[in-house]
Amino acid sequence: MSNAPLMPKATAVWLVDNTALTFDQVAEFTKMHPLEIRAIADGDAAQGIKGMDPISTGQLSREEIERGEADPDYRLKLGESKVILPEAKKKKGPRYTPVSRRHERPSAILWLVRSHPELKDSQIMRLVGTTKTTIASVRDRSHWNAAGLTPMDPVTLGLCSQIELDFEVQRAAKEKPATQQYGGATLLPASETTRKDAELEHSPASEKQRDDLEVDAVFAKLKTIGGKKPEDE
Repeated sequence: MSNAPLMPKATAVWLVDNTALTFDQVAEFTKMHPLEIRAIADGDAAQGIKGMDPISTGQLSREEIERGEADPDYRLKLGESKVILPEAKKKKGPRYTPVSRRHERPSAILWLVRSHPELKDSQIMRLVGTTKTTIASVRDRSHWNAAGLTPMDPVTLGLCSQIELDFEVQRAAKEKPATQQYGGATLLPASETTRKDAELEHSPASEKQRDDLEVDAVFAKLKTIGGKKPEDE
C-alpha cells in the first residue's frame, strides 16, 4: 500500500476520535474505503483498536489537520515518518482470522452466498479465510449451526475490507459471460421488430388484401342504396 501511514486503521481511529475531518478525508489519507471509516465512527468496526497519533510519528502536523478541518475538499499530505519499519514480506497462504472472529465466519459466508452468488469458493476463501468444506456446508444447509446462522456483512464483521470485497465482486462479474437471453429466446432490438412490421405491412399480399377489402366495402355501400354489382346486371 503506497503512501499510506503506519498502522492505517489505528490512525483512522485516532483521526475519527480527535479531529473534525470528513470520512472522505480520513479515507483518502489512510487509503481505506469511506464506508470503513463510517463503520469505525459508528462503532461497528475497529473495536478494541487503540488509535495511533500520526502527529507523534511525524506523519501529520497539527497545521495540516487544521487546514483539512477548515476545507472539506482539502486532502491531507503525508509527512515523512520518524519511525522506520523493515519491509514486510508478503506471506502466501489463507487469510488469518482472529480467534474472536472465527465463529462469525459462517454468518459471513451465508451473506456472501446469498448477496453475491457469482463469487467462487476460492474468492470467498480469500475474503473470510475459510475452507471449501465450510462453504459447502453453509450452501447446502448441512452446517452444524445452520438453523442459527444469520447473514452478516463480512466488512461489518471486520473479516475483510470493503475494497477487497468490491475487487472480488468486480472480478467475478468480469469472468461471468454476459447474455442477452430471456426465457431461452434471444431478444431482438426494437429497430429489427419495427423494420419487420413495416416490411409485412407493405408486402404484396397485404396490399392485395387491403385492395379487396376496399372493393367489397364500395359494393356493400352501393347495394344499400339500390345499386348492383356488374355481374348481377
